[in-house]
Amino acid sequence: MFRLTLDSLDPDLIELAPSILSADFAHLADQVEQAVAGGGSVIHVDIMDGHFVPNLTIGPPVVKSLRRATRLPLDCHLMIENPDQFIADFADAGADWISVHQEACCHLNRTLHLIKNHNCVAGVVINPATPVESLSEVLDIVDYVLVMSVNPGFGGQKFIPAALHKLRQLAEMRSHRGYKFRLEVDGGIGMDTVADVVRAGAEILVAGNAVFGKGDPKANASALLDAAKSASLQKV
Repeated sequence: MFRLTLDSLDPDLIELAPSILSADFAHLADQVEQAVAGGGSVIHVDIMDGHFVPNLTIGPPVVKSLRRATRLPLDCHLMIENPDQFIADFADAGADWISVHQEACCHLNRTLHLIKNHNCVAGVVINPATPVESLSEVLDIVDYVLVMSVNPGFGGQKFIPAALHKLRQLAEMRSHRGYKFRLEVDGGIGMDTVADVVRAGAEILVAGNAVFGKGDPKANASALLDAAKSASLQKV
């Protein structure tokens, strides 16, 4: 099965990761195709268990079906308790990237290595109230860090500005220590926030409501990506 490696992740590339959480599941394949036509290059899949976050979404069977609908990387964001129990299931279903929450892992180092042992790109996620310093001992392991800019559990929430400081901190730590992880951001990303997060250091932009909420997903994705790339050129 095809898997991305760290070497295939371009640290200078701005990417849009449409989140299917906000898509119309009755027409999921078509919606994904439209978002991809607008420039989406990673498909973000929010996995929620109703325990770690107050919502229940999808499991490996939907990921397996989605795998047949697209050749793009599937970025599975596990917002679940006991993620170690399900990493193999999502990898077998077709996940390319798997991210876990720092707050949900008793042994984060072990969990990240478990993801890699299943030939997937490994990411770690932090909630809005979790300090960047809590990741200090795993930044040399991870392939990407996902900064939540809303409290996880639901789409369509308002962006939390403190996420910008976290992105800057992580970008500075990466540069200072010579690490290669990429920076992803998720929550409240739209035309009013995309420039700020890109200038703060975000490279992978998760957007659900801004792409699928209303209007044409292709046009929405294209406009958002164009704005992100324009902001990238303005980075100091």
